[in-house]
Amino acid sequence: MSDSERKKVTLPVLYEKMAQGTPLTMVTCYDYPMAYLVEQAGIDIVLVGDSLGMTILGYDSTLPVTMDDMVRHAQAVRRGTPNAWLVGDMPFMSYQPSDETAVRNAGRFMAEAGCDAIKLEGGAEVLSRVRAITAAGIPVMGHLGLTPQSAASLGGFRLQGKTAAQAKKIVDDARALEEAGCVAILLELVPDRVCRLVTERARIPIISLGSGPDAHGQLLIFHDMFGLYPKFTPKMAKKYGDAGKVIQDGLERYVQEVREGVFPEPERYFGMKDQEYEELVRLLKEEDER
Repeated sequence: MSDSERKKVTLPVLYEKMAQGTPLTMVTCYDYPMAYLVEQAGIDIVLVGDSLGMTILGYDSTLPVTMDDMVRHAQAVRRGTPNAWLVGDMPFMSYQPSDETAVRNAGRFMAEAGCDAIKLEGGAEVLSRVRAITAAGIPVMGHLGLTPQSAASLGGFRLQGKTAAQAKKIVDDARALEEAGCVAILLELVPDRVCRLVTERARIPIISLGSGPDAHGQLLIFHDMFGLYPKFTPKMAKKYGDAGKVIQDGLERYVQEVREGVFPEPERYFGMKDQEYEELVRLLKEEDER
């Protein structure tokens, strides 16, 4: 599918699909080549996730990721997918300190990277941030359940909302985020029936990441989908291809061919006319004899 054939995905388009019962597709994406492929596939929503701290930059968590990191990657993704609804993920400490800080950093995603929305983590504790960013004319996607920036206080990367009390807080937070102005909410790693309850009560799109089939849409991490993150593969990830193995096999073949003198073959490099080469040799010899 070429860029010109595809219409720009806007918020009204997403709401229309939700109203029609058409499931929304969402993936994370971090660079131009990946974004180009995502665009050709016709993905609805693309999240430039702070998970790039782990998948791209090699950190052990998302916490070291900066706004500069996020904006640079969001710019690259926007160039690759001009038509997806692009969401910039607010990194750790880019919104927690104050409403003013949150608005300024959210604005960078819109002004510098051409994002369509931003995403931030948390429930009741971030409502003033949501209101402030929304008041500045910037759409906000909420994020509940497993919120990686708070993984330490949540007891690690594990299922959230297992008890009735915890689940009720997620349901309440979802309603509060919607009332504060969120235009969509990501539910990560919560029980499927909790996700269904949130979805049934919501007037905005709910996206599931490992939270079951009953949301308005699904999200997967690109690197998990294609075997490109070697440290671990979460249970919620389905592998749609093993690009990591293809690349590894290719690299090993390259090493072997270079060592054996098979690569490069004659068609991979460029020659020179005999007459010019002989003239070059003559010039060099003349120079050496001076």
